[in-house]
Amino acid sequence: MAATWPSGPATPEAVAAQVLGVLWFVSVTTGPWGAAAIAAAGGEETLKCEDLKLGQYICKDPKINDATQEPVNCTNYTAHVPCFPAPNITCKDFGGNETHFTGNEVGFLKTVSCRNVNGYSYKVAVALSLFLGWLGADRFYLGYPALGLLKFCTVGFCGIGSLIDFILISMQIVGPSDGSSYIIDYYGTRLIRLSITNETFRKTQLYP
Repeated sequence: MAATWPSGPATPEAVAAQVLGVLWFVSVTTGPWGAAAIAAAGGEETLKCEDLKLGQYICKDPKINDATQEPVNCTNYTAHVPCFPAPNITCKDFGGNETHFTGNEVGFLKTVSCRNVNGYSYKVAVALSLFLGWLGADRFYLGYPALGLLKFCTVGFCGIGSLIDFILISMQIVGPSDGSSYIIDYYGTRLIRLSITNETFRKTQLYP
């Protein structure tokens, strides 16, 4: 005897239940440990740790140095943070050795960018430029003694130079003379200069 399906329109409750079911499935399969759910259902997955995709691992936030406001292991503008593969992931190293992860072991180190600082505080530079810029204190602090002395002798170029320096320092256009970056709160507001290079240049779009 063949089964019969109701021919009437679906009730709002049934539609809502179906939508919730779809949303639950998407949240499980795309969450931070979504790969673990898939692996648990279909068996373990073996791949190289460097080939893990987003959602198959979680990386910790870098530990910030209170004095520099940069990652503690920052060297040559780069730092490393530990990443943990999802449970039921098996990785192969370059020697072919397999490692099974449960979600608590470090699988690899991810490279994050950081900045080179040398003790020059952004807040101090802005404060000196605002209150003592007419005496050249901001330029002395940043390592420009000649310009600082010139501003001191001319009372900040009659105030015009002090105003210009305050704008340039506030916008982080003028920085320390040694080429280092300002010390700014790691999770604070920072200005990033964008430039056109071979990687950032927008190429002409070709349409078929």
